[in-house]
Amino acid sequence: MEVVIRLAREADAGAVAAIYAPYVRETAISFEAEPPPAEEIAHRMRTSLAVAPWLVCESDGSVLGYAYAGKFHARAAYQWSAETTVYVGRDHHGRRVGHALYSALLEGLRTQGFRTAVGVIALPNAPSVGLHERLGFRPAGVIGSVGFKHGRWHDVGWWVLPLADYAASPAPPRPPDVLIGSPGWETALARAAATVAARPLRDGADRR
Repeated sequence: MEVVIRLAREADAGAVAAIYAPYVRETAISFEAEPPPAEEIAHRMRTSLAVAPWLVCESDGSVLGYAYAGKFHARAAYQWSAETTVYVGRDHHGRRVGHALYSALLEGLRTQGFRTAVGVIALPNAPSVGLHERLGFRPAGVIGSVGFKHGRWHDVGWWVLPLADYAASPAPPRPPDVLIGSPGWETALARAAATVAARPLRDGADRR
């Protein structure tokens, strides 16, 4: 079984939409009310890929999960910070897919010149909190009862990871095109893909 982590293509939008839809319909992990169609996912990919990587983890032609980053906020002073997101198909939990995708994504952000990664997590969500903290994110605060879905109010937590030193005069982050063909980036993708387990792990192990 060959596992590959690569930049997403618009042709992946259908598979990504299928992974995302159950999280929207059945959970409060996403605060969206209706699953977006593939056409909307393709639009989001184009928007994200203008700023930062959107990655998919693929095995034998099937997409197992995806991760991406985008602007934390639009105003200029925020340009060195990126908000990160990862989703894994339910049949592939326990294979370290999320960990592999996030590891590669964070390396890409470092290479581009981002300084801070921000994870926004609807609570409770122990698997996502655990994934972020294993990768070095630290809690930065919780906003209580900020979202209402499935008949109840939900808290949202913020997790933050410094990606590089905070220089006095940082250059703007470079576009994600700088990653394409970079030996270091290709090595990071291959190294991350190699950590994906062939089958789900035993209960109590890393569920992402």
